[in-house]
Amino acid sequence: MSEKIFKVNGIELCSESFGDSSNPAILLIMGATCSMVFWDEEFCQRLADTGRYVIRYDNRDVGRSVVYEPGSSNYTVLDMADDAAGLLDAYNIEQADIVGMSLGGMIAQVLAIRHPQKVLTLTLIASSIFESDDNDRNLPPMDERILAFHADGATLDWSDEEAVADYLVSGSSILCGSKHKFDEKRAYKQVRMEIKRANNLLSMFNHALLTGVDDYEGKAKNIVVSTLVIHGTEDSVLPLEHGLALAEEIPNVSLLTLEGTGHEVHPDDWETIIKAISNHTLSGKA
Repeated sequence: MSEKIFKVNGIELCSESFGDSSNPAILLIMGATCSMVFWDEEFCQRLADTGRYVIRYDNRDVGRSVVYEPGSSNYTVLDMADDAAGLLDAYNIEQADIVGMSLGGMIAQVLAIRHPQKVLTLTLIASSIFESDDNDRNLPPMDERILAFHADGATLDWSDEEAVADYLVSGSSILCGSKHKFDEKRAYKQVRMEIKRANNLLSMFNHALLTGVDDYEGKAKNIVVSTLVIHGTEDSVLPLEHGLALAEEIPNVSLLTLEGTGHEVHPDDWETIIKAISNHTLSGKA
């Protein structure tokens, strides 16, 4: 892996690029608790092969970027959006197409609002809208099976790498939609890389303590760039209604639903997703 460490906003972020740096840039922002390796290398390369310069990176508290003591809260989603803007500056990129997965999609929305001059288009995969505690949208919550599964993580021996790998792979398997076969071999490869690369694996759970988005309730309507919402019909983390809420609130938006897809960027969907991103980012500049 040709990784680079950049000093951004006073902290270190690890990133990797694919393709020709003279091509239009796409910045990939991954979701909670996951490093950039969950943007598969092959997916990134195939996206770059459409004539793009693709950048993936580790958010704070995952991978080789800065980590903090597990159980601590040292930054907000707003800081993470500023990190993305700063990373583009580090690459000397004035504007980019932004693709965010799950929490990464919410970071991308904040980026588009706080730093609109840096964002050409948005693609929001398996993501959601900002909600304050007193909203009345009644969007469906995360599946109870996922919460129950992760509750068991408290009893895991995190010094046992094989046990941790088994746990993380099992966690990924329950996110897979019925249309797809879960690729256990691929999942173990990713998870073992995740464990090997992590400065402190347990720091990833700091993402559960993130704050800073309450003030963004209702602000998605201020996103002016062309936006593509991609959402699986069987997403058990952020059910489809979350994607539909995004599509209703963002003004210049198109929606792509993936039938039988869960909370995942599954290889079976890569061709569809990459084609959609390619077409969307081209049309967004028209």
